[in-house]
Amino acid sequence: MQVQIPANSSIGAIVSGLEIPSIQTDVFQHIYELFLERSVVVFKQVDIDQEQHIEFSKRFGKLERTLSKRTNRPEISLLSNVTKDGRVAGPDDSLGLFLKGNRSWHTDSSFKVVGAKASLLRAVEVPETGGDTEWADMRAAWADLDPSRQSSLEGLIAIHSYHYSQGLIGGTDLLKSSEWDDLPPVEHPLVRIHPETGVKCLFLGRHICQIKGMSEAASQTLVDELTEAACQPPRGFRHQWNRGDVAVYSIVATRGRSTFQELCAERQ
Repeated sequence: MQVQIPANSSIGAIVSGLEIPSIQTDVFQHIYELFLERSVVVFKQVDIDQEQHIEFSKRFGKLERTLSKRTNRPEISLLSNVTKDGRVAGPDDSLGLFLKGNRSWHTDSSFKVVGAKASLLRAVEVPETGGDTEWADMRAAWADLDPSRQSSLEGLIAIHSYHYSQGLIGGTDLLKSSEWDDLPPVEHPLVRIHPETGVKCLFLGRHICQIKGMSEAASQTLVDELTEAACQPPRGFRHQWNRGDVAVYSIVATRGRSTFQELCAERQ
């Protein structure tokens, strides 16, 4: 197993020469420590199948059930711009609008009462160009704020709403009314502490509709300002996918986006 650490980023690690299905406990422990330290770990061209994807994901914790209906397994959400009839989704149809949201900086599952610990992306098909994914280091984003700014953010509560974020891009018909009813707005601290490392980090994303005690406009101004600062070098990590790549990333410590919607992958 070879590990490459990007010299120009506070997050990210690239692992090659690893057979995921046969990882021994001691090797996985090393990988898990790397995951906690670097927040994003990419496994180059391991080319695992769906069942191996699920089994590997279980080693990081209990699996979340997807809301997506475009999958034959509830543990996996299919992210693709190819429709069921084989055509490429248009930018204004339901699937195209859903994917458009992934092109904005977001934190997976922040709109749920219990946010996800991690996501695992597996590249099944990739386009000839585009489809990269970017992550930003929310630990460094917090640490780089001056103390007075940190003090002003401590204790703030953000309201996250998937219906709100999808409504901004016109993609609310991807779920039925009853399904939206099961996803009411939820509250999360704007500043979180990683439960395993104890490190503080910002908890941001496009699903934030308002900061409690602030107007919607003022809330969005604050979120946009923090996002702009957080996603500057050297706090970013970008991956250009190859078929068979797998990436695991911490939801608490990072936030991400797909730079082009042409990415076709499966996410635990």
